[in-house]
Amino acid sequence: MNLNEPINANAQRVGQTVGKYRWTICALLFFATTVNYLDRQVLSLLAPQLSTQFGWSNTDYANIASVFQFVYAISMLFAGRFVDKIGTKKAYMWAIGIWSTGAVMHAFAVPMGEGIGALSSALGLAVIPVSIAGFMLSRAVLAIGEAGNFPIAIKATAEYFPKKERSFATGIFNSGANVGAVLAPICVPLIAGIWGWEAAFIAIGMLGFVWVAVWIALYQKPDQQKRLSAEELAYIRSDEPVQVATPEVSGVAAKKVSWFKLLTYRQTWAFAFGKFMTDGVWWFFLFWLPTYLSAQYGMKGAAIVAPLAVLYSLTMIGSIGGGWFPSYFMSRGDKPYDGRMKAMLVIALFPLVVLLAQPFGYISFWVPVLLIGVGASAHQAWSCNIFTTVSDMFPQKTIASVVGIGGMAGGLGGVVMTKVGGYVFDYYKSINDIHTGYMIMFAICSVAYLVAWSVMKMLVPRHKEITDL
Repeated sequence: MNLNEPINANAQRVGQTVGKYRWTICALLFFATTVNYLDRQVLSLLAPQLSTQFGWSNTDYANIASVFQFVYAISMLFAGRFVDKIGTKKAYMWAIGIWSTGAVMHAFAVPMGEGIGALSSALGLAVIPVSIAGFMLSRAVLAIGEAGNFPIAIKATAEYFPKKERSFATGIFNSGANVGAVLAPICVPLIAGIWGWEAAFIAIGMLGFVWVAVWIALYQKPDQQKRLSAEELAYIRSDEPVQVATPEVSGVAAKKVSWFKLLTYRQTWAFAFGKFMTDGVWWFFLFWLPTYLSAQYGMKGAAIVAPLAVLYSLTMIGSIGGGWFPSYFMSRGDKPYDGRMKAMLVIALFPLVVLLAQPFGYISFWVPVLLIGVGASAHQAWSCNIFTTVSDMFPQKTIASVVGIGGMAGGLGGVVMTKVGGYVFDYYKSINDIHTGYMIMFAICSVAYLVAWSVMKMLVPRHKEITDL
């Protein structure tokens, strides 16, 4: 197999069996994303217990969560470049190894915090409470590794899937985030209840090392993959122009494309703005929902398992359905980006139902759970499409770098959302009106997608593939 073999015309016909190994790769990406979200969810599920044990305020918890988001944002920028430089296989091995180490480190956060506190005192610096310092360090290491997941997964999807299947494949692997979010409230309180909160971080963190072994055994680039048939390779490349020669084939190193060059394209800014406006909504749902159920309804421990499981189960519908949705418009003649943008406009309307969560929350806690579930489901539908806009318009060698730029913007948006949330909740708690605090934050979450879509459409009105990189 090589890049120069002619495309098999029969392999392009919809419905023809051309092999299914690309879906094995999709399954690997799904499980990696599941582990990714399991690891990052442990702290939010244990936050009510840890806040009581260590005396954290909402602002203290927001500061710990913000460290993850800030380091994640900065690391996303370099992760994209790192992935484009060393390749998909090695990059995933590094990424999941680092984030699994960071996940386990949480179990030793308090002893680490004591060391940080002693060092701060020796240097004459302001001393951060030891529990906060230890968890901040652990979150930073977790963030460095987890920043690699989506740039790598999007690049692997671009390598293994034709454009017409990419958003669907992205929706499937992205649903791993929802599965992780569903499994976490089932597993974490159970493990913590039996063996202690430290064991929850260790047990969940070790899963990543198991995944790495499977990844090493099963993944190779398509042109080097012995398990991939010639027909399936041809199908994967069926919507790309036949290449006479490429740097990878000829042995010449691919020319680097600088960040500054990528920032000269409106497509980059459209993706980055869309991520900045909407990623923070998902971070808010992920980090604050257990706290919300505790503050509003007095629910803790095992009591939150069913509501969170139902809520995040809804998001799987959004992720997979949202991945399929653009194909409806493409089948009617729209180019991939144009079809995706039409789908994303419809998707952006669904989070508006979150505005009703607080006004009708007095009926039952299930009302806000289901309404927020619709909003979170819409986010996942949005997410699998906005990621795929990058591979619609940029060449493969730059995909991870552009995703990294957008991921950094999304992470910074998450920092802003988390810090604002911590301040708003502490303020309204001080005047005994936490209900209004959540009303404000839910309103921000509701309108973010329409604002994001409007600016993206203004920057890139129609499909325009970049060919000069």
